[in-house]
Amino acid sequence: MGKARDNGKEEQRWRALGRMQEFLEVPMIILGLVWVALLFLELYAGLSPLLVKLSLAIWVVFAMDFLFEIAIAPSRTRYLKTNVLTALSLIAPAFRVLRAVKLLRAAKAARLARGISLLKIIGSANRSIAIFKQILTRWGFGYIIALSAVITLLGAAGMYALEKGNPGFGSFGASLWWSAMILTTLGTQYWPETPEGRLLCFLLALYSFSVFGYVTAYLATFLIGSDEKTRMNSELKDELRRLSEEVKRLGKNSG
Repeated sequence: MGKARDNGKEEQRWRALGRMQEFLEVPMIILGLVWVALLFLELYAGLSPLLVKLSLAIWVVFAMDFLFEIAIAPSRTRYLKTNVLTALSLIAPAFRVLRAVKLLRAAKAARLARGISLLKIIGSANRSIAIFKQILTRWGFGYIIALSAVITLLGAAGMYALEKGNPGFGSFGASLWWSAMILTTLGTQYWPETPEGRLLCFLLALYSFSVFGYVTAYLATFLIGSDEKTRMNSELKDELRRLSEEVKRLGKNSG
């Protein structure tokens, strides 16, 4: 009896969590898109003091939402296991709040600073996947294209920020070309030299291999479908021509 009561309470809390997520879905999607755009701008050219404050404000909203969801979830361990990347994306900006980044720079810990940037890229990519899955999942191929475009831009900005001094990533345009080549599985002659850059390269390649089969299958279906439609139209025209000739022949015979 007690176990059934506990199961009922747990189910109620999961339903409450679902209602909360549904209620906040639209504003969190909007904030998520702004967050990704600010990260891209930060990696590419840096943020102005006003945009830094905006980024921190959005981070505070995300952090509060995450803490509320943990509090509501009946199993915190289960919730954390399914939201590991979200937690990581919220840890990195905390260094800015604690002014730890400046201390790290003073200590010349550039590698740790790059690691923080990589965490933010991974977390933001995960948030982008969740956002596009919510708003574009019914589009099928359009969802994959839109998501791949965002991943390409984030990958380019990330490599541009992480691979300072590497001639293959000397400009954002070069980094964007490299990222596009990685996602199309073609590759280039340049490769990252930092551990963080190599890890980001591996993740981009992993994403590329994950979606490449889907894109190939879609294009094959599209081409085969087009060929099939052309063949059917040709057969229909032939049949109509034969019927027309038959009608004319019957008309002459009846006359």
